[in-house]
Amino acid sequence: MPASNGPEGAGGAGRPREPRAERGLRVRPVSSWCAAGFSAGLGLTLAYLAVQTVLRISGILTLLLLALFVAISLEPLVAGLARRRMGRGWAVTLVVIGLLAILAGFLALVIPPVSDEVASLVHTLPTWLDQLHDHHSFLGRLEDRYHLVSKARRQFGSDLGKAVIGGLLGAGHVVINAVTGTALVVVLTVYFMVGMEQLKQFAYRFVPLSRRAGATQLTEEILLRVGRYMLGNVVTSAIAGLATFFWCIGFDVPYAAALGIFVALMDMIPVIGSTIGGIVVSLVALSVSFPIAVGTACFYTGFRLAEDYLIMPKAMRYAVNVHPIVTVVAVVVGGGLLGIVGALIAIPVAVGIGIVLDDSVFPRIDAA
Repeated sequence: MPASNGPEGAGGAGRPREPRAERGLRVRPVSSWCAAGFSAGLGLTLAYLAVQTVLRISGILTLLLLALFVAISLEPLVAGLARRRMGRGWAVTLVVIGLLAILAGFLALVIPPVSDEVASLVHTLPTWLDQLHDHHSFLGRLEDRYHLVSKARRQFGSDLGKAVIGGLLGAGHVVINAVTGTALVVVLTVYFMVGMEQLKQFAYRFVPLSRRAGATQLTEEILLRVGRYMLGNVVTSAIAGLATFFWCIGFDVPYAAALGIFVALMDMIPVIGSTIGGIVVSLVALSVSFPIAVGTACFYTGFRLAEDYLIMPKAMRYAVNVHPIVTVVAVVVGGGLLGIVGALIAIPVAVGIGIVLDDSVFPRIDAA
């Protein structure tokens, strides 16, 4: 009987023929589907927990980012002192002492006028309450016409005391958080400044060895430009504070020193900081006279133009120039994400991104 041309005739005699459907299809075990579903569910759960954890500690992460940013901004100053036969530890100590002296001076200038105003308000409150019941006084006529006291009682009712206590507790909580946050930023900044070199070397190890030299050079350039930008920003802010101080002294606007430091701090926030500072000083100048307040507003308008077109270009001539549109967009996005901290670090981040694009991305695109 002739041999068959099928698989059995080619040496596969005696083996049963597999059905065609079974030869072309391998059924995956049920257990593998369960493992895949369990892995996907576990991954989603871990991702959700990670997002929730980041949201819960977002305040701490913001303070950590602010401390790192301050340390990077002070790095050129620390490095310059360290190169003058001074150890890095002593350089950091000198810079920290200078910063603490500035902070102590600011508190010494701000706390006395604020405490005096609060004490004056406390002493004036009984007089205002007496005037509410005097029909011949201004407050008494307002009460007779609008019935403010009765409306306040209906609005708050028996919860007025609870509302006042809650407001006081809330204000105390804000003060405690501000003091704690400032102390944490100072401590973290010191640690970052002392260990900046070790931190950079640790970060460089995540870059492949073949690209590490280029990444190191690019990072050092970014840190140098960002530090120069911030030092230039500090110079312009100091000029704004001094101008405010002398203006207030010249026109007898109260709290000249405190307002000068306030404007210097606000001027460090790009785009909106100097405007807010000018509005506050103009409102304080209303206590002197309306013409002085108008003159103060005009002074800050002229100073803002001079700062944008004369002072800032001179101070930033060694840093990277950023287009005004990029500045506005960066400040808006940074402020929307991280508030004041985001607005403060928006321009340096834009500077870093611009350096990466100019040195790494655009040359590769042009060479393609």
